[in-house]
Amino acid sequence: MTVEVTENQEGEIFVLHLDGRLDAASSPILERKISAIIDGGTRKLLLCFERVDYLSSAGMRLLLTTGKRLGAEGGKMAVCAVNADVMEVIKMAGFDRVLHLYKTEKEAIAAL
Repeated sequence: MTVEVTENQEGEIFVLHLDGRLDAASSPILERKISAIIDGGTRKLLLCFERVDYLSSAGMRLLLTTGKRLGAEGGKMAVCAVNADVMEVIKMAGFDRVLHLYKTEKEAIAAL
C-alpha cells in the first residue's frame, strides 16, 4: 500500500493530508509532489498525519530534508495529528526535537 495525498490551501499554507504508509516505496512519490509544491513558491507546508499508520526511516528522511529545504528558503514545515505509534517512532529517532509537531491541524495552521 502506498500513501494517498489530498491537498488544499489555507491562505498561504499548503496542507497535505496523508493516508497510508510513509515508507521506502511511497516516500519518493511524496518527495516529488512536495518538491513541485515548493518549486511553485510555497514556503509554508503542513503535513497532516492523521491517517498515517506507518513511518519508516525513508519517511523520516523526507521529513528532515523537506524541513531543512523550506528553512533554507525562509519557510517552515509543520506536522500535525500524529498517532501514538508513529509519534513513538518520531520520538525514538529524536525528531520530536527538530520537527514542528502539533496535535491538531487548526493548532498547526495558527502556528504557521
